[in-house]
Amino acid sequence: MPAFTHRANAIRQDRISRIYTAIVYALIAILTLVITYPLYFCVIASFSNPDAVVQGDTIFWFKGFSTTAYSSILKEKLLLSGFKNAMIYMVFGTIYNMALTIPAAYVLSKKDLPGGKGLLWFFFLTMYISGGLIPTYMWYKDLGLVDNPLVMIIGTGVSAYNMIVARQFFSTSIPDTLYEAAEIDGASELCKFWRIALPLSKPILAVITLYYAFSKWNSYYTSLIYLRKQSYWPLQLVLRQLLISSEQMVSEMATVNSADPDYLIKRIYLVRSMKYAIILVSSLPMLILYPFVQKYFTKGVMVGAIKG
Repeated sequence: MPAFTHRANAIRQDRISRIYTAIVYALIAILTLVITYPLYFCVIASFSNPDAVVQGDTIFWFKGFSTTAYSSILKEKLLLSGFKNAMIYMVFGTIYNMALTIPAAYVLSKKDLPGGKGLLWFFFLTMYISGGLIPTYMWYKDLGLVDNPLVMIIGTGVSAYNMIVARQFFSTSIPDTLYEAAEIDGASELCKFWRIALPLSKPILAVITLYYAFSKWNSYYTSLIYLRKQSYWPLQLVLRQLLISSEQMVSEMATVNSADPDYLIKRIYLVRSMKYAIILVSSLPMLILYPFVQKYFTKGVMVGAIKG
């Protein structure tokens, strides 16, 4: 009798576990759908007929496949230069940021560093205290960085948050015994950093690189404030200007009595589709980059941010 009761309890527990697992999977599926649907809608809306988009016929699938929105965007001469500028700012800006952040994080991870806690607090305070826009603009102007593409690369050197996350990784994930063994073999501090710390830090390096790359690629506000020449504009600012110009043209046409109403309506619908196409064009490079570092992302963030 006891054996039978134990077996019944075991079966009941397994059934409850299966129900619980099914509920968890269902919630995850719903959450995934909620997160991915906006991007999915941008895809189908940007490739559908503009009339169908405005009428709400593209909720779940394409309606009247069309590339008019993309062809209208690609006609813009500034688009190519904006894409090229954005890639240059992202690549060289990320290299510059990583060259400053990772060595700083490694040095601050040393427990015997004189004044290490004070330096760490100095970086920490910069996350909450800044000089403000006007002093920063005046400082950049004195440095000759206003209307200079270098402001997009060297304007921001170190993100305090990224540096602290990397510092936590170095402090908690690499055993001190490895450094001690290297010292016995006569390795210098630079050698330990290059031969031990960096090879064992691929997860956090991938994560911090992705953070900086995202920041540089989406750096819209910096270019809006400090860059005046259109030839220096990154893609984000070019796409913004393209959208504003299209909307202004529609508004001007609407004020002209002789404007063809049918053409005006089609133009308004096209601007609506162009918004979705612009979202995809600006997001595509990051969507391509993310899968290459996805396997490091969770490990790097969790180890760097929670331990210690």
